[in-house]
Amino acid sequence: MEYDNTNRGVLFRNDKKESEKHPDFTGSIDVGGVDHYLSGWIKESKQGKKFFSLSVKAKDAVAKPAMQQAKQAVEEDFEDDIPF
Repeated sequence: MEYDNTNRGVLFRNDKKESEKHPDFTGSIDVGGVDHYLSGWIKESKQGKKFFSLSVKAKDAVAKPAMQQAKQAVEEDFEDDIPF
C-alpha cells in the first residue's frame, strides 16, 4: 500500500539563502491533492517571541506562466509575411 501524502508537507532549511528576503526554510505541501511550494521565514514579534511566517504557492501557478511565455515565443517565430 502506497503512503498517502494528501494534506501533508515538509520544510527543509534553505542552504541557498543569499538575502534576508529569501526564505529560511523551503519545501512542499499537498493541499487537497494539489502540490504547492512552501516557504517559511523565522520572525520575531514585538513581544520578542519567535514564530514562522509561511507562504504557499501552487506548483501549477509557477509552471503556467513559463509555459505561456514559451508558447508565445514559438508562435511569434512562425509569424511572417511570406505568402504560401
